[in-house]
Amino acid sequence: MKMMQRAMAAVIGVAMLTGLGACGGSRASSSSQEGGSIGKGATIGVSMPTKSEERWNKDGNNLKSKLEKAGYKVVLSFADDKPAQQNADIENMVNKGAKIVVVASKDGTAVGPAVEKAKDAGAKVIAYDRLIMNTKAVDYYATFQLERTGVLEANWLIDQLGLKNGAKGPFNIELFTGSPDDNNAKYFFKGAWELLQPYFKSGVLVSPSQHGGGVTKDFKLSDWQKISVQSWKTEQAQKDMESILDSTYAHGERLDAVLSPYDGISQGVINAIQSKRPDIQPNTDNWPKITGQDAMEISVANISKGLQGQTVFKDVNKLAQAVYDMIIEIAEGKKVTGINGTFDNNSIKVPSKLLDPKAITKDNLTDLVKANYLTQARFDQLTK
Repeated sequence: MKMMQRAMAAVIGVAMLTGLGACGGSRASSSSQEGGSIGKGATIGVSMPTKSEERWNKDGNNLKSKLEKAGYKVVLSFADDKPAQQNADIENMVNKGAKIVVVASKDGTAVGPAVEKAKDAGAKVIAYDRLIMNTKAVDYYATFQLERTGVLEANWLIDQLGLKNGAKGPFNIELFTGSPDDNNAKYFFKGAWELLQPYFKSGVLVSPSQHGGGVTKDFKLSDWQKISVQSWKTEQAQKDMESILDSTYAHGERLDAVLSPYDGISQGVINAIQSKRPDIQPNTDNWPKITGQDAMEISVANISKGLQGQTVFKDVNKLAQAVYDMIIEIAEGKKVTGINGTFDNNSIKVPSKLLDPKAITKDNLTDLVKANYLTQARFDQLTK
C-alpha cells in the first residue's frame, strides 16, 4: 500500500518478485562490485515520499538518527507526495555531495532521471521498500516479501470464511488495491489474487458491485489498477466504499469481506460502513472480515475493537537496520551482505534484501510490543 508507515529510510518502487530476469539498458550497474570507502563524515541522502503518513516519518527520522550517531552527515527530505519534488530533493542531495542516496519513491518510474544523475555523480543508490523502475541506476533494493503480504491477507480471509473447510457461500467480497503509481501494490494483489481467484471461479466468492468495472473470475492481475486507491488515501477509499455500499448494499445485503492492502484504506472502508450501514455492528457475524497492512496505530485500535480483523506487520525497524547495514558496508568499501533475492525493474536484476512480513490479529496483537514497534504504554492507550 497505502498501506496502505514507520521506522527508517527510503527507496520505493517495485518489480517482479522471486528474482527474475533483467532487460537491456545502456547504464552499467556496479551493485555487485566492491568499491573504495567513503569515510566517516560523508554525506548520505535519504529521500522519503511524504510526511503525511505515519511510517515515512519514522523511517526517515530513525535512519537519520542512526547514521548521524555513526558519524555521517544526513540530508533528509520528504517529497509531499509529489514526484517532481522528490526529483528536486535527490538532485539537491547530489549537489550537496551525497555519496549514497536512499530513496523511498513516490513514483518508482518518475524518479528514474534523478537517480541516474546521482549515479552519474558517483553516488550509490539504494531503493527503500519500493523499487525504482526502468533504469540501471539502482545498486540495491531492500523490502519485504511483497507477494507474501497478499498471501497472508488472502489466507486470513479464506480461514475466516471457512473456505478450506468446504463453506459454499456464496460470500460477498469487495477488493481494493494500492496506489496505481506504486509498483509494490501490484505484487501485494498478485499474492492475494492467486489464492482468491479459484474461489471466484467456483462461485464461492463473488463481488457483486461494479467497482472497477467489476471483479469476476476473469479478472486479470494486469487489471489491478482498476480497483486501485490513488496515493493509498483513506479519503479516496472511503469515497469508493460509500459508492459500493450505495449501489450494491443499500437494502440490507450482506457484505462478508473486504480485501484491503493497507490500514489507511481499511480505515476508509470502516468509515464508509459506519456511515452508510449503521445497522452493521462490529463484533457480530454481520460485520465484514477486513484485512490491512502496516500495523498502523489506527489499525491496532481497530483490531482491538473488532473493526478490523487483520493487518500485515512489516517490521520497519528490521528494514531500517537492513538498509543501515547496507550503507555502512558500502561506506567502508565492503561487500554488501544479506542479499537473498533480486527484483527485475525492467532494466536490470536489482540485488535485494527481502524480509518476512507477519500476520497480526487480535490473538497476537501484543507481538507488536514484543518487537519494540510499540511501547507497552502506547499499546495500552490504543487498545483501552
